[in-house]
Amino acid sequence: MLVHVVLMKFADAGDAAKAKLRLEDLADVVPAIRSIEVAVDELATEVSWHLHMRTTHRDVEDLLAYQSDPAHKEFGAWVRPLLVSRAVVDYTA
Repeated sequence: MLVHVVLMKFADAGDAAKAKLRLEDLADVVPAIRSIEVAVDELATEVSWHLHMRTTHRDVEDLLAYQSDPAHKEFGAWVRPLLVSRAVVDYTA
């Protein structure tokens, strides 16, 4: 199983809640997502990121299918202008 972790920092922290809802909706329309977990930061410390997302995929091919899915591309086009920064970690579990 491949785990895909993304951290997002928004220009406006309030956009994280909107992104959470949109990301959770992807699970219903993107077959390559085996599971998804999305959380919004609650403490807002100096080192906090606003949103954490963790998806699981059968393998690298499924991750690539997820990333090229039209629903994911639509989300990316919406979220990119709202972001200050993004970090990603992918690993096999």
